[in-house]
Amino acid sequence: MRYWRAEIGRLLIDYFEQDNRRIEHAFRVLHHADRLMVDYPGCDEEIVIAAALLHDIGIKLSETELGYQDGATQEEYGPAVAGELLAAIEFPAEKTEIVKNIIGNHHSPSRYDYPELELLKAADLIVNRDEKV
Repeated sequence: MRYWRAEIGRLLIDYFEQDNRRIEHAFRVLHHADRLMVDYPGCDEEIVIAAALLHDIGIKLSETELGYQDGATQEEYGPAVAGELLAAIEFPAEKTEIVKNIIGNHHSPSRYDYPELELLKAADLIVNRDEKV
């Protein structure tokens, strides 16, 4: 049995290092995704975990390379970073491709018919709304 939540959580923390705000954001999105998953039938829990924890993983590289980040740059840089991280822990390749597609589309109108993408968008919206308070 693999403990993907712990393994991917560790990747997230190691990658973002001391950026506790971004780490906390990802865990809060996962919390809400877990809570809402019952309303999104057909979701693969492993994909939900990976996508929720890594959905903003492109922020760091975007800020390093461009000096800023936004939704478009998160979608541009995130999939490749997520792919490398997930490959390092041997996350299933077919699920990695879906996670990468979700990360590359979580700020744009949906180009994919994944229930996990809609779930992630809903969970991220809740957290983003709460963080703006």
